[in-house]
Amino acid sequence: MAARSVIALVSVAEVVAGDLADHLERRGHDVRQARQPWEAETLLSAGGIDVAVVGDDVTQAEGRELLRRYGGQGGEGGPDFILICRPRDLVDKVLALELGAADVIESPLNVRELAARIGGLLMRRGRAAGELIVLENATVDLRSAMVMHRSGTEDQLSPGQVALLKLFLASPRKVLTRDDIIAAAPAENADAFDRSIDSRIVRLRRKLDTETITTVRGAGYRFDPPASRNE
Repeated sequence: MAARSVIALVSVAEVVAGDLADHLERRGHDVRQARQPWEAETLLSAGGIDVAVVGDDVTQAEGRELLRRYGGQGGEGGPDFILICRPRDLVDKVLALELGAADVIESPLNVRELAARIGGLLMRRGRAAGELIVLENATVDLRSAMVMHRSGTEDQLSPGQVALLKLFLASPRKVLTRDDIIAAAPAENADAFDRSIDSRIVRLRRKLDTETITTVRGAGYRFDPPASRNE
């Protein structure tokens, strides 16, 4: 199993830090927090941090000092830095980028957007990315078993639902019989009978908010991948 990516949150506002940490941890990342800049010194000097997010609760001078000492190295030498700044601080944004910040984002911020920016930096560092499946109304991260709806809400897939979805993804446009499903993605309840497959499919469709899994009467079920928006 690949090592978990490590994200440091430095002086990030408590409400944001809580939501962001929960969001990242549910996606398989290890989150460490430092409330004060001096705590960040200890955390960052120990190494092993992939991305450091510095909140706007620190002064611009303190943020730049952390960036000078620990940022701009990339790869295995140090973390990539994301600085959160207040709106209209154009000079501070430019200075942060010139000092090697990987990204600068204004507050107030959207937690999902910030998490996506962190994910992009991790990919550039060669860290494992989530297995993302894009459907009509939601995106599924198979690694964390999370369904992220366009409305902003999220759902958690059960292990059985993940196994069932992976089976469909491995056999696009192929009709899978009940026997195929029972063999490759058995129900989580050992006492489930053949007729329960219909309800499993219904629950999966509902959770994914998708019509890509269709019932082929008398034969089984088929997954038809949604057309790309570029087509």
